[in-house]
Amino acid sequence: MKQLLIAVLAITLFAQSSQAEEWTSLFNKKDLSGWIQKNGTAKYVVKGNTIVGTTNEGSPNSFLCSEKHYGNFELEFEVKCDNALNSGVQIRSKTKPVPKDSDVKFGRVFGPQVEIEASGDKGAEAGYIYGEATGRGWLTVKEELIPHKHFKDGQWNHYRVVANGSRIQTWINGQQIADLTDEPAFESHPVGFIGLQVHGIKKGTGPYTVAWRKIRIREIK
Repeated sequence: MKQLLIAVLAITLFAQSSQAEEWTSLFNKKDLSGWIQKNGTAKYVVKGNTIVGTTNEGSPNSFLCSEKHYGNFELEFEVKCDNALNSGVQIRSKTKPVPKDSDVKFGRVFGPQVEIEASGDKGAEAGYIYGEATGRGWLTVKEELIPHKHFKDGQWNHYRVVANGSRIQTWINGQQIADLTDEPAFESHPVGFIGLQVHGIKKGTGPYTVAWRKIRIREIK
C-alpha cells in the first residue's frame, strides 16, 4: 500500500511539473528593469543580489510591481524583513481606476497578498492570504488564521506560492501555510502583476527595510 501511495504521488508531481513552463527570473541582480513602482514613496534600490525597499515616514503602502501580468503560476523568492515592519507580496493584482482630473499616475493597488511578517514571541500570520484594499480583509478563513513561527525573524526566508485557478497555496521554509480556494477572488483577479510591498509607517517611526532575492516564476498552462 505504501509503495502504491508513493507511486501515485510521483505520478502526480510529474504531471504537475509537465504542465509548468521553465523558470524565469524576475530580477536581473543589476537594476529594476521589468518593474515599476505604484503607490507610496518608499525607496526601492538594488544592493548586491537583492531588491531592498526602505520605508518613507508618513508614506502609504508602496508597491514595486512587475510589468508583466501572470495568471496561473508557481512563484518562489527569499525575503528578509525588519521585525517592526509588516510587508507582503501581491499576486494577480491590479490598480483601481484614477479619476480623470487626478494628477495621480496609478490608482490604489488591490488584490490578493501573501503576508510577510516577523513571528515575534507569539507567532504571526506570515504566509496567509490577505485581500489588499479589496474590502474583504483576510481571505484566509478565520478558523485557519492561526499564528505560527515558521517565519525566521532576522533571517532569509524561502517562500513558495502556487496560484492555479481559484486555489492559492503557500509555503514558508518548506512548511505549508495556506491552502485557499476562493472563487470570488479568482473571478475578480484571475490575472495581474506581482507586487513587492513596503508597508506604510506612522510619522516618527522607522526607517525600516525589507529585502527580496532569488525571485523566480514559472507559468502553469
